[in-house]
Amino acid sequence: MNAPNEILFGDAEAASQLAAKFSAFDPQKLLRLAIEDLFPGRIALVSSFGADSAVLLHMVSKIDKGAPVLFIDTLHLFPETLAYRDELVARLKLTNVKTLQPDADALAKADPEKFLWASDPDACCHLRKVLPLAKALEGYEAWITGRKRYQAETRAALPLFETENGRVKVNPLAAWSGADIEAYFDRHQLPKHSLVAKGYPSIGCIPCTSQVRPGEDARAGRWRGRAKVECGIHVAPLYAGSDI
Repeated sequence: MNAPNEILFGDAEAASQLAAKFSAFDPQKLLRLAIEDLFPGRIALVSSFGADSAVLLHMVSKIDKGAPVLFIDTLHLFPETLAYRDELVARLKLTNVKTLQPDADALAKADPEKFLWASDPDACCHLRKVLPLAKALEGYEAWITGRKRYQAETRAALPLFETENGRVKVNPLAAWSGADIEAYFDRHQLPKHSLVAKGYPSIGCIPCTSQVRPGEDARAGRWRGRAKVECGIHVAPLYAGSDI
């Protein structure tokens, strides 16, 4: 399959054209197109190694086990998440998983007591997630996310392609339902994150993740009791800044 000739970057119109052109592609075919044809050597999968992450990681492993996978370790993660990362990397034979961590000097200055999450969760996410990812994505033209429309009202209109500051975001699972995810896990006998069985369908940092009650959105346990619904990496264009 050859890459299309049209401009792939720059604005919402370009993303809309891509979505319209490839809307009939299933996620595996869309991923292969993105990795091998649209952005060869210039695209990374950003994975939380959370509840649903094995699906995209498995799909990518079938295309290129050496594809870059970026994992953000905020230093507030559940130990079960770190163990799950190691399990999936070994199981899927992924060879290019890069663990990102917040800048030590920035942490010492802005969060010396490691309690910023309680007073200003937005600032905590920005320090521990947004800045490390923004820096790691420099040099890439596109990145893959695992977001899905069913997860929350804020994601209900999620497109297959987005653009920000000239970089493309690919959301191959946007249209998938929870049943689709479960079916894929069963079909490929993929291991589950151990916290899923304990009522955590969306898993972030320890202090900002709680169990989800029946009938709630999958992400209802994230930042419970606050107006915050996203960590920040999908809220505004990523910018690493000149100080890191």
